[in-house]
Amino acid sequence: MIDAKALLDQFLPASVSRPGQAASSPWTNPGGALGGISDAARDVLGQGGTGALAGAAAAGGLISLFLGKKGRKLGGGLVSHGGAAVLGALADRAFRNWQAGRQPAAAPPVTPAEIATAEPRFLPSAAPAANGEAFELALVRAMIGAARADGHIDAEERRRIFAQVEEAGLDAEAKAFVFDTIDAPVSVSEVAAAATTPEQASEIYIVSRLAVDPDDPAERAYLQALAHRLKLPAELVAHLDRQAEIVGPPAA
Repeated sequence: MIDAKALLDQFLPASVSRPGQAASSPWTNPGGALGGISDAARDVLGQGGTGALAGAAAAGGLISLFLGKKGRKLGGGLVSHGGAAVLGALADRAFRNWQAGRQPAAAPPVTPAEIATAEPRFLPSAAPAANGEAFELALVRAMIGAARADGHIDAEERRRIFAQVEEAGLDAEAKAFVFDTIDAPVSVSEVAAAATTPEQASEIYIVSRLAVDPDDPAERAYLQALAHRLKLPAELVAHLDRQAEIVGPPAA
């Protein structure tokens, strides 16, 4: 059986320190409640900044292989492990801001404390996907589908991605899942169909938003179609976008 949580964490950025600094800090203590947050995350989340996190660290995680073909980087320095908890906290924060009637541009980012105390219903492990599989697998599938929204993967990109997946330490079943998803990407409708709750719909959207360039017309259209099929209110989508912008890649 695939360790779905471990696979999801493999796809999310790994913690790295800021240039010239060691990775160790009180926030990267493995025994801490957060499971590890880099110094860059401490600066941005603790101070409410809105962009330095992505600029402070290089990309990490398997999803960066897909983003790399576009010359982009997903915001590193987010977590050293426990990425599923961060996704839950981002969706939770967006929901809270939306329900409070805040304007997205003025809405505060997720805080370290919220990562540790996110509502359990927002965690990927809270409920299975609609087809009964672990919801973490649906999120991995959503990331790959979103990252491919701008077109195809050529032979060289495919060779590089497969080589890196082989080196990622995944077991045979997990590697087969990734390879099969790359070979036969699902449609927007199939990605959206995995959600059974508004919380799951929000997580699918935000993880997809992290994997695309919203300034690319094809990828922007993909996100719009996904939000429609997930039946997410436009105001909530704006808040999910806001949270993704805070931890996502810097503007070109």
